[in-house]
Amino acid sequence: MTAAAGHAAPVERTFAAQLYTVRSLLRKEPDRALKTIAGIGFKEVEAYNRPQLVNLAPRLKQFGLTARACTVETPLITANWDQFPELKQISLKEAIDSLATIGVEFFVMGYIPPGARGDGEDFFRRTADRMNAGAELCRKSGLKFAWQNHAFEFAGRPGFRPIDLYKERLDQKLVGLELNIFWLSMAGLDPLKMIKEWKGHVPLLRLNDRAKGNPTEFAEDAPRGAYAEAGTGVIDFASILKAAPAAGVKVYTVGQDETEGDPLESLRRSYNYLKNL
Repeated sequence: MTAAAGHAAPVERTFAAQLYTVRSLLRKEPDRALKTIAGIGFKEVEAYNRPQLVNLAPRLKQFGLTARACTVETPLITANWDQFPELKQISLKEAIDSLATIGVEFFVMGYIPPGARGDGEDFFRRTADRMNAGAELCRKSGLKFAWQNHAFEFAGRPGFRPIDLYKERLDQKLVGLELNIFWLSMAGLDPLKMIKEWKGHVPLLRLNDRAKGNPTEFAEDAPRGAYAEAGTGVIDFASILKAAPAAGVKVYTVGQDETEGDPLESLRRSYNYLKNL
């Protein structure tokens, strides 16, 4: 039976494996992790550690994988290195150049932990301004800049929440959003509504599912069991993927922060579900 006569053929999308899902294995057995990821069907990855990615670049190439995006050290943007003593301080330009050299497309600012959020509203205004400046530097080096949401950006008084301050202040021609579906759902919000609200400005979509029965929360201390393989939790991925192209999505990343069993098998299950939607 042809697609026209029966069900429509699945839409062709390229999914990127979130290397954070396999972070423990990647440190011990990088070749096995990357070979298995490629064997699942992934052609792309999203990295979570810039120095590690720079070292892994030859191995990625060996297994036919491309690093589309990398989450970088948060203080490269926030400038509060004293809050991150475990990190080696480098300049923003050096970090950008390190990723440009290995062909990464998206330079992503990730999580800002509670102790590094400074003086509230003014901190987020300054951070937005620094994102704009960082995005301009990325543009000059051929990279694209994005930031990844968690749940805390949606807490507080409407109009003065971090998400509101970002939306008001960010240069959306330069700064994209990596929309983390899991954390948006944990904050009690509708991912589909957010996709439509930020239409045209969501180049990366992080496709993590949320297990049933988890309460709404704005802190990022979700229990291990809060995560689920795509298609086994509460998130309507079919509707989200349908809306994604209009939102400007270029990279669909797959994985979860914590897994109950084998993280590679978790990636396989999520990939096999999502590729058929």
